[in-house]
Amino acid sequence: MSVRQSLLAILDRGACYGSQLRAEYERRTGARVNVGQVYTTLERLERDGMVVGAGVDEEARVLWEPTPAGRAEAHAWLSTASLAEGRDEVALKVALAVTLPGADVGGILSVQRAAVRAALAEAEDGEADAVPAAIVRAARRARLEADLRWLDEVEALTAEATPFGLSEERPRRGRPARSAV
Repeated sequence: MSVRQSLLAILDRGACYGSQLRAEYERRTGARVNVGQVYTTLERLERDGMVVGAGVDEEARVLWEPTPAGRAEAHAWLSTASLAEGRDEVALKVALAVTLPGADVGGILSVQRAAVRAALAEAEDGEADAVPAAIVRAARRARLEADLRWLDEVEALTAEATPFGLSEERPRRGRPARSAV
């Protein structure tokens, strides 16, 4: 979940100060966010023209509100599908390991499987609480269960993998050697 867009969506409800945004984010999602990350994100949003200062409250805390561009970004984010994209560190680690002679791929999968099972047990221990936190916990459980199924599939695939050495083909570009001084 994007903290940036989440904060904009919360600010769309009314002006808030940094710690208030952090508390609202946690209350609404059940997920934790560092207050430093909130303030850093606010600074970037201000730099990008997405929020502006809205004065101070009675305790002299700086209030923030979205600009029209910030409101538009929040609305666009909420109305757009979000797919898990980008770098998958576990998949990349396993893909690399199957190519390395002597790598303990089974051990890597075993450690990963144990970590996923532990996280799944933790996710299932949630107490009855607000619907937003229950939604986040249910999504986490579903992803962890999918991770276990994926690890089973990967284990079958790695049985067919053959490690290999470095390629004899050398790329044309590279960093020049440093001169010995």
